[in-house]
Amino acid sequence: MSNPGVTLELPLRWGDMDALGHVNNTIYFTFCESARIAYFSAVDLTSFAEKPTDGPGLVAANLNFRRQMKYPGSIKVTARASKIGTKSFDLDYEIRDLADDFIVADGSSVCVWVDYAESKAKRLPVALIQAICDIEQNQELKPSR
Repeated sequence: MSNPGVTLELPLRWGDMDALGHVNNTIYFTFCESARIAYFSAVDLTSFAEKPTDGPGLVAANLNFRRQMKYPGSIKVTARASKIGTKSFDLDYEIRDLADDFIVADGSSVCVWVDYAESKAKRLPVALIQAICDIEQNQELKPSR
């Protein structure tokens, strides 16, 4: 995964491990969630809501587990937009072991812009699309409208 996007460094915690002695697969989704929320913050996502009930919704998430991790250790997780539609955008994730820079997991999610009061998707604000393109330094991500 190339830059830009948003990258976080996170420590593995003892409590992240399961009975088999490795980081539980559900924790990897939590790592991605942390990167996704940092991405939302970086683009100032909440500032684009037309009303208080507008915001992001997660409609799909997947991960490929490449190698197990064990405590102690640290990871680097990157979230990067790879596609922007009219109502949603895709974020790709890459989780690397900081000890050897090996990719331990990768995947993606689909984030939709939602009116929570109406429980339905709505068009992404044009300014949000521009903010995503700016952070990615890629104007070609813009959807054709």
